Amino acid sequence: MKSSTKKILIIAMSGGFLGAILLTSSVLCYCLRKTKGNPASTSSWGISFRRVTYQDLLRATNEFSSVNLIGVGSFGSVYKGILPPDGMAVAVKVLNLLRRGASKSFLAECTALINIRHRNLVRVITACSSIDFQGNDFKAVVYELMPNASLEEWLHSTHHQPNNAHEPRSLNLTQRLDISIDVANALDYLHHHCHTPIVHCDLKPSNVLLDGDMTASVGDFGLARLQPEVPGQLSSDQTSSIGLKGTIGYAAPEYGIGSDVSTYGDVYSFGILLLEMFTGKRPTDDMFQDGLNLHNYVEKALPGRVTEVVDPMLFREYEESSAQSSSHRNRMNHIESSKILECLVSILKVGISCSAELPPERMDMSNVVSELKQIRDSLSRSMMRGQHEIVSVRPQDW
Repeated sequence: MKSSTKKILIIAMSGGFLGAILLTSSVLCYCLRKTKGNPASTSSWGISFRRVTYQDLLRATNEFSSVNLIGVGSFGSVYKGILPPDGMAVAVKVLNLLRRGASKSFLAECTALINIRHRNLVRVITACSSIDFQGNDFKAVVYELMPNASLEEWLHSTHHQPNNAHEPRSLNLTQRLDISIDVANALDYLHHHCHTPIVHCDLKPSNVLLDGDMTASVGDFGLARLQPEVPGQLSSDQTSSIGLKGTIGYAAPEYGIGSDVSTYGDVYSFGILLLEMFTGKRPTDDMFQDGLNLHNYVEKALPGRVTEVVDPMLFREYEESSAQSSSHRNRMNHIESSKILECLVSILKVGISCSAELPPERMDMSNVVSELKQIRDSLSRSMMRGQHEIVSVRPQDW
């Protein structure tokens, strides 16, 4: 009797899962076909998206020229381009349909096009499902182009700033803190403020993109798809991530033993990302072996040895003080360095909490956002007080 009941349950869940995929596919096909002959259309959800053809994307990217290639991901290549007729700067992700899972990745990102809107999520402009000149299936997702590339390039790139060939581009403390809050806001939205919770499942520096103002947006929803019920986390009609379940070093450890996808996994990835941002070390660094990993490397150093693990670049802007007398400079540096160290310890503690081994021990993203904003506000107030104190010092005391 129990065996029969279990079989019925499995069949019912499988049927519901396949039905959900078919429903989503039908909706997307309807939306894409509805745009035929129109430069823009509005879906039944009231979301406006523009119609693009294979020829449009071919022209926009100069026939997918290698000069315009800006990245290669799990399921395809990304090209920058100028989309006619209005000259919009875009990033075009062309799916490699020979790669297993690429079609599901396309469906997942199209679903994101319909369901999510947030200032810290890369805006999906539209999608294209067509045939190329050789008669092969062609699928692409068109995104808003982010001019400052990815966080990966800012943390680890060997590229140099165009205005100074000798200076590698880097992020200061405030920028890193702002970016971490942007990413936390994005995950908080996905987990708690969407109609159905979404698990990104592949958070890493290369999937965090920066606009012209250095505001961060999370991109690449290629692992997202409809998922059957996960007890305690996601209901049967909710969207989550599955399949590869992320990238080595950033994927939650429970995924390695076959655990179901959950929001806890994203929190873990965020914790690792946060530690990487402020130490400058990748979780896959060669130094991490024989039981040592980024999490316990940082945890062992706090709070007294924080300067041994943080990225030295974070202190650079404060070491290069303006040409003032040594007594004034020392006074300023003492005020700043004490607050910086306090701030760094607090940030790294958040990263450690988020990347805890056991999922229930990890922070909730709403609490992460609140904590990081408090750290930023505290640092800002301290710096303002320090600057006021320095300004009040009489020139003759310098």
